[in-house]
Amino acid sequence: MTRLSVEMLAADAVEPITSAGHAQLGVAVLAGIAVIVLLITQFKLHAFLALTIGSLVLGAVAGAPLDKVIVSFTTGLGSTVAGVGVLIALGAILGKLLADSGGADQIVDTILAKAGGRAMPWAMVLIASVIGLPLFFEVGIVLLIPVVLMVARRGNYSLMRIGIPALAGLSVMHGLIPPHPGPLVAIDAVKANLGVTLALGVLVAIPTVIIAGPVFSRYAARWVDVPAPDRMIPSRASEELDKRPGFGATLATMLLPVVLMLSKALVDIVVDDPAHKVQRVFDVVGSPLIALLAAVIVGMFTLGRAAGFTKDRLSTTVEKSLAPIAGILLIVGAGGGFKQTLIDCGVGQMVLDISKDWSIPALLLAWLIAVAIRLATGSATVATISAAGLVAPLAADMSTAHTSLLVLAIGAGSLFFSHVNDAGFWLVKEYFGLSVGQTVKTWSVMETIISVVAGGLVLLLSLVI
Repeated sequence: MTRLSVEMLAADAVEPITSAGHAQLGVAVLAGIAVIVLLITQFKLHAFLALTIGSLVLGAVAGAPLDKVIVSFTTGLGSTVAGVGVLIALGAILGKLLADSGGADQIVDTILAKAGGRAMPWAMVLIASVIGLPLFFEVGIVLLIPVVLMVARRGNYSLMRIGIPALAGLSVMHGLIPPHPGPLVAIDAVKANLGVTLALGVLVAIPTVIIAGPVFSRYAARWVDVPAPDRMIPSRASEELDKRPGFGATLATMLLPVVLMLSKALVDIVVDDPAHKVQRVFDVVGSPLIALLAAVIVGMFTLGRAAGFTKDRLSTTVEKSLAPIAGILLIVGAGGGFKQTLIDCGVGQMVLDISKDWSIPALLLAWLIAVAIRLATGSATVATISAAGLVAPLAADMSTAHTSLLVLAIGAGSLFFSHVNDAGFWLVKEYFGLSVGQTVKTWSVMETIISVVAGGLVLLLSLVI
């Protein structure tokens, strides 16, 4: 369904809605991005409105008829929400079940009971990476902050020694691993294989999170030696429950969608026959929609029922999980609208035409474009979506593996140097009680390390695969 809608859009976008030259289109892109940055940073406008207005400015400066710009924007918004909206909703439900049932607490407590001393930063990476699989970055931070503060205070650890590995685990998952919104939208935009992208993403993520997490945290703890802030630690869900799910059942539920999607990728490689019954079954079972839906349904029993939830409590949990994602859906949708406006104005073709004369590899170009948009807008998701729209034409002649690496290059670039125009920057600063300078020395540098290391690994893999 998603792939078909993207292909239809691509077919509709063959003829640009403007005949502007490369110079005018370049100015239009800069103007559109500048308006988005100005509205978000200076006027504190919601990203959804900023992206909508920026798309109109882009089309106007490019000389396109505004009625066609509106059609492009709404078409892109609709196709993006159709492609990833249901997946975002299912991910939110799974995350809420995980938090409210005490399943997250169970995983955290079990791993911490097995770790101590020098192993603690590695344990925090593991916890954050596992919890970060189904959760959005902001939700993951809120969920992990009490754990980070308690571990730092109880074990007399430097806050950075514990906090940086946890943040690295969450950030790498958010930028590189589907089913997070950014990677999913990029996969749709460049027509990449989700299973292959997931497998290569995990391969890139492991060394990246080790370097940016436990290794870098040693230096971050020296640069910024702060104790855990003296503030009220939020009560944990499991304190209000008589029982909670088991560790094995919780972990299995969280990893179920990942296992199903990887299984589909493996069957596609081994069987390699679209008409074969086994491959057809796994094409259905391993699709993101079915994989996440299966995890949600299983989670209602392994998490909800195991915690003693009644049918009404389960229904309430699901209902509460959906309200907070309205803003996320609108931002992601508007990002898709901006992306489609870029494509329909001919910006993607412009990048393709210009890059033909460059000796720069396509993967490095994708990374650099994502870096530029990330620095400008402060949003990893906006950077991923916009960069994917710009470099989508480059994927036309790529192999399946290299198309997936293109997605990962974009994802890596989208994490580069988070600063004051990024909501995550302020979230980390406030939760950890840091100054702006301390946040730059720790969080911003960590994000840059993730981006550079992951980008480098993607380029290395492109030489091997």
